[in-house]
Amino acid sequence: MGTPSEPPTPRPLVWVNCAASLDGRLALAGGLRARFSSTEDLVRVQKLRAQSDAILVGVGTVIKDDPSLRVHWELLGEPPGPSPTRVIVDASGRTPERARVLDGSTPTIIATSERSRRNFPSSVLTIVAGRTKVDFRQLFPVLYERGIRRLMVEGGAEILSSILRARLFDRFTIYYAPVVVGGATAPPVVSGLETRAPEEEVVMDLEGLERMGEGYVATYVPRRARRETAEVGWTRE
Repeated sequence: MGTPSEPPTPRPLVWVNCAASLDGRLALAGGLRARFSSTEDLVRVQKLRAQSDAILVGVGTVIKDDPSLRVHWELLGEPPGPSPTRVIVDASGRTPERARVLDGSTPTIIATSERSRRNFPSSVLTIVAGRTKVDFRQLFPVLYERGIRRLMVEGGAEILSSILRARLFDRFTIYYAPVVVGGATAPPVVSGLETRAPEEEVVMDLEGLERMGEGYVATYVPRRARRETAEVGWTRE
Protein backbone atom coordinates (compact mmCIF):
# COMPACT_ATOMS: atom_id res chain seq x y z
CA MET A 1 0.00 0.00 0.00
CA GLY A 2 1.22 3.50 -0.80
CA THR A 3 1.72 6.10 1.87
CA PRO A 4 -1.30 8.35 2.34
CA SER A 5 -0.92 11.80 0.81
CA GLU A 6 -0.47 14.74 3.13
CA PRO A 7 -3.54 16.89 3.73
CA PRO A 8 -3.56 20.16 1.76
CA THR A 9 -2.06 23.19 3.48
CA PRO A 10 -4.88 25.30 4.96
CA ARG A 11 -5.50 28.61 3.24
CA PRO A 12 -8.27 31.21 3.42
CA LEU A 13 -11.40 30.96 1.34
CA VAL A 14 -10.58 33.20 -1.61
CA TRP A 15 -13.24 35.26 -3.38
CA VAL A 16 -12.00 37.07 -6.50
CA ASN A 17 -14.16 40.03 -7.51
CA CYS A 18 -13.93 42.65 -10.24
CA ALA A 19 -15.95 44.90 -12.53
CA ALA A 20 -15.31 45.08 -16.26
CA SER A 21 -16.62 46.30 -19.58
CA LEU A 22 -18.47 43.91 -21.88
CA ASP A 23 -15.22 43.28 -23.74
CA GLY A 24 -13.44 42.35 -20.52
CA ARG A 25 -11.42 45.49 -19.71
CA LEU A 26 -10.74 46.63 -16.15
CA ALA A 27 -9.99 50.25 -17.03
CA LEU A 28 -9.68 52.67 -19.92
CA ALA A 29 -6.68 53.19 -22.22
CA GLY A 30 -3.36 53.06 -20.41
CA GLY A 31 -5.02 51.88 -17.23
CA LEU A 32 -6.96 55.10 -16.64
CA ARG A 33 -9.46 54.40 -13.89
CA ALA A 34 -13.07 53.82 -14.89
CA ARG A 35 -16.13 53.20 -12.77
CA PHE A 36 -17.81 50.18 -14.28
CA SER A 37 -19.83 49.15 -11.22
CA SER A 38 -23.42 50.32 -10.96
CA THR A 39 -24.72 51.79 -7.72
CA GLU A 40 -26.31 48.42 -6.93
CA ASP A 41 -23.03 46.61 -7.57
CA LEU A 42 -21.12 49.02 -5.32
CA VAL A 43 -23.46 48.05 -2.48
CA ARG A 44 -22.86 44.36 -3.25
CA VAL A 45 -19.10 44.89 -3.12
CA GLN A 46 -19.32 46.74 0.20
CA LYS A 47 -21.33 43.88 1.68
CA LEU A 48 -18.66 41.48 0.49
CA ARG A 49 -15.93 43.63 2.00
CA ALA A 50 -17.79 43.86 5.31
CA GLN A 51 -17.96 40.06 5.50
CA SER A 52 -14.27 39.57 4.65
CA ASP A 53 -11.35 39.23 7.03
CA ALA A 54 -8.98 40.84 4.53
CA ILE A 55 -8.92 42.59 1.15
CA LEU A 56 -6.00 41.96 -1.22
CA VAL A 57 -4.80 44.20 -4.06
CA GLY A 58 -1.57 44.63 -5.98
CA VAL A 59 0.81 47.56 -5.63
CA GLY A 60 -0.13 48.71 -9.13
CA THR A 61 -3.66 49.40 -7.91
CA VAL A 62 -2.26 51.32 -4.94
CA ILE A 63 -0.02 53.47 -7.16
CA LYS A 64 -2.76 54.26 -9.70
CA ASP A 65 -5.83 54.62 -7.48
CA ASP A 66 -4.56 55.17 -3.89
CA PRO A 67 -7.50 53.23 -2.43
CA SER A 68 -8.32 53.17 1.27
CA LEU A 69 -9.76 49.63 0.98
CA ARG A 70 -12.20 50.47 3.74
CA VAL A 71 -15.82 49.42 4.01
CA HIS A 72 -18.12 52.26 2.99
CA TRP A 73 -20.64 51.66 5.73
CA GLU A 74 -22.66 54.69 4.61
CA LEU A 75 -23.60 52.80 1.42
CA LEU A 76 -24.87 49.93 3.55
CA GLY A 77 -26.85 52.19 5.89
CA GLU A 78 -25.11 50.60 8.86
CA PRO A 79 -22.96 51.95 11.72
CA PRO A 80 -19.22 51.41 11.15
CA GLY A 81 -17.97 47.95 12.07
CA PRO A 82 -14.54 46.30 12.14
CA SER A 83 -12.37 46.97 9.10
CA PRO A 84 -10.89 44.09 7.10
CA THR A 85 -7.12 43.80 7.08
CA ARG A 86 -5.53 45.33 4.00
CA VAL A 87 -3.10 43.04 2.13
CA ILE A 88 -0.87 44.74 -0.45
CA VAL A 89 1.16 42.57 -2.83
CA ASP A 90 4.38 44.51 -3.40
CA ALA A 91 7.32 42.35 -4.45
CA SER A 92 9.86 45.17 -4.81
CA GLY A 93 8.71 47.77 -2.26
CA ARG A 94 7.04 50.30 -4.58
CA THR A 95 4.16 51.36 -2.30
CA PRO A 96 4.26 55.18 -2.09
CA GLU A 97 5.18 56.56 1.34
CA ARG A 98 2.00 58.67 1.45
CA ALA A 99 -0.33 55.94 0.21
CA ARG A 100 -3.53 55.68 2.23
CA VAL A 101 -2.90 51.99 2.88
CA LEU A 102 0.07 53.05 5.03
CA ASP A 103 -1.85 55.56 7.16
CA GLY A 104 -2.11 53.21 10.15
CA SER A 105 -5.90 53.49 10.36
CA THR A 106 -6.50 49.82 9.56
CA PRO A 107 -4.41 46.66 10.09
CA THR A 108 -2.23 46.32 6.99
CA ILE A 109 0.03 43.59 5.63
CA ILE A 110 2.60 44.10 2.90
CA ALA A 111 3.34 40.83 1.11
CA THR A 112 6.75 41.15 -0.49
CA SER A 113 9.71 39.13 -1.79
CA GLU A 114 13.34 38.62 -0.79
CA ARG A 115 14.49 41.20 -3.34
CA SER A 116 12.74 44.07 -1.58
CA ARG A 117 14.94 46.28 0.63
CA ARG A 118 12.10 48.59 1.68
CA ASN A 119 11.46 49.33 5.33
CA PHE A 120 7.77 49.96 5.94
CA PRO A 121 6.22 51.81 8.92
CA SER A 122 6.08 49.92 12.21
CA SER A 123 2.27 49.82 11.96
CA VAL A 124 2.58 47.56 8.91
CA LEU A 125 3.27 43.82 9.07
CA THR A 126 5.66 42.65 6.35
CA ILE A 127 5.47 39.06 5.11
CA VAL A 128 8.19 37.76 2.78
CA ALA A 129 6.76 35.09 0.48
CA GLY A 130 8.95 34.30 -2.52
CA ARG A 131 12.40 35.15 -3.88
CA THR A 132 11.75 37.65 -6.69
CA LYS A 133 7.95 37.83 -6.74
CA VAL A 134 5.20 37.05 -4.26
CA ASP A 135 4.31 33.37 -4.23
CA PHE A 136 0.64 33.03 -3.31
CA ARG A 137 1.10 29.36 -2.41
CA GLN A 138 3.44 30.56 0.34
CA LEU A 139 1.46 33.66 1.28
CA PHE A 140 -2.04 32.24 1.68
CA PRO A 141 -1.16 29.68 4.40
CA VAL A 142 0.61 32.45 6.36
CA LEU A 143 -2.51 34.62 6.13
CA TYR A 144 -4.55 31.66 7.35
CA GLU A 145 -2.24 31.22 10.33
CA ARG A 146 -2.82 34.88 11.19
CA GLY A 147 -6.58 34.31 11.43
CA ILE A 148 -7.64 35.36 7.93
CA ARG A 149 -10.32 32.91 6.86
CA ARG A 150 -12.14 34.93 4.18
CA LEU A 151 -9.92 36.75 1.71
CA MET A 152 -11.38 39.07 -0.91
CA VAL A 153 -9.18 39.74 -3.96
CA GLU A 154 -9.85 42.94 -5.90
CA GLY A 155 -7.02 43.11 -8.46
CA GLY A 156 -5.45 44.38 -10.62
CA ALA A 157 -4.97 42.33 -13.77
CA GLU A 158 -1.64 40.71 -12.80
CA ILE A 159 -2.94 39.70 -9.38
CA LEU A 160 -6.16 38.29 -10.87
CA SER A 161 -4.11 36.39 -13.43
CA SER A 162 -1.75 34.87 -10.85
CA ILE A 163 -4.49 33.70 -8.50
CA LEU A 164 -6.90 32.45 -11.17
CA ARG A 165 -4.22 30.63 -13.15
CA ALA A 166 -2.89 28.99 -9.99
CA ARG A 167 -6.48 27.96 -9.17
CA LEU A 168 -6.09 29.39 -5.68
CA PHE A 169 -9.66 30.67 -5.49
CA ASP A 170 -13.06 29.39 -4.43
CA ARG A 171 -15.38 31.88 -6.12
CA PHE A 172 -15.05 34.43 -8.91
CA THR A 173 -17.60 37.19 -9.46
CA ILE A 174 -17.47 39.71 -12.27
CA TYR A 175 -19.81 42.61 -12.88
CA TYR A 176 -20.23 43.41 -16.56
CA ALA A 177 -21.09 47.02 -17.35
CA PRO A 178 -23.04 47.74 -20.55
CA VAL A 179 -20.09 49.46 -22.23
CA VAL A 180 -17.37 48.49 -24.71
CA VAL A 181 -13.87 49.94 -24.28
CA GLY A 182 -11.72 48.39 -27.02
CA GLY A 183 -8.24 49.52 -27.96
CA ALA A 184 -4.85 47.97 -27.28
CA THR A 185 -3.79 49.47 -23.95
CA ALA A 186 -6.87 49.08 -21.75
CA PRO A 187 -5.96 46.33 -19.23
CA PRO A 188 -7.84 43.04 -19.54
CA VAL A 189 -9.33 41.17 -16.59
CA VAL A 190 -6.52 38.61 -16.83
CA SER A 191 -3.03 39.40 -18.08
CA GLY A 192 0.26 37.56 -17.69
CA LEU A 193 1.25 34.32 -19.37
CA GLU A 194 -0.16 33.25 -22.71
CA THR A 195 -2.47 30.23 -22.82
CA ARG A 196 -1.00 27.95 -25.46
CA ALA A 197 -2.92 24.70 -24.94
CA PRO A 198 -6.41 23.67 -23.79
CA GLU A 199 -5.01 22.08 -20.64
CA GLU A 200 -3.71 25.49 -19.57
CA GLU A 201 -7.18 27.03 -19.60
CA VAL A 202 -8.75 27.90 -16.25
CA VAL A 203 -12.13 26.20 -16.56
CA MET A 204 -15.00 27.33 -14.33
CA ASP A 205 -18.62 26.42 -13.72
CA LEU A 206 -21.29 29.11 -13.79
CA GLU A 207 -22.94 29.24 -10.38
CA GLY A 208 -25.22 32.23 -10.81
CA LEU A 209 -26.24 35.11 -13.06
CA GLU A 210 -27.98 38.18 -11.66
CA ARG A 211 -29.18 41.44 -13.19
CA MET A 212 -27.77 44.32 -11.16
CA GLY A 213 -28.70 47.84 -12.18
CA GLU A 214 -27.77 48.39 -15.81
CA GLY A 215 -25.39 45.44 -15.87
CA TYR A 216 -25.17 41.92 -14.50
CA VAL A 217 -23.05 39.84 -12.15
CA ALA A 218 -21.80 36.40 -13.12
CA THR A 219 -20.58 34.05 -10.38
CA TYR A 220 -18.24 31.16 -11.12
CA VAL A 221 -16.52 28.40 -9.15
CA PRO A 222 -13.42 26.49 -10.31
CA ARG A 223 -14.08 23.18 -12.02
CA ARG A 224 -12.05 20.91 -9.76
CA ALA A 225 -12.44 18.79 -6.66
CA ARG A 226 -14.35 21.41 -4.66
CA ARG A 227 -14.41 22.01 -0.96
CA GLU A 228 -17.62 21.22 0.82
CA THR A 229 -20.31 23.66 -0.25
CA ALA A 230 -20.94 24.78 3.31
CA GLU A 231 -17.29 25.71 3.69
CA VAL A 232 -17.48 28.21 0.85
CA GLY A 233 -20.05 30.32 2.73
CA TRP A 234 -19.08 33.93 3.27
CA THR A 235 -21.40 35.17 6.01
CA ARG A 236 -19.77 35.87 9.35
CA GLU A 237 -20.93 33.73 12.22
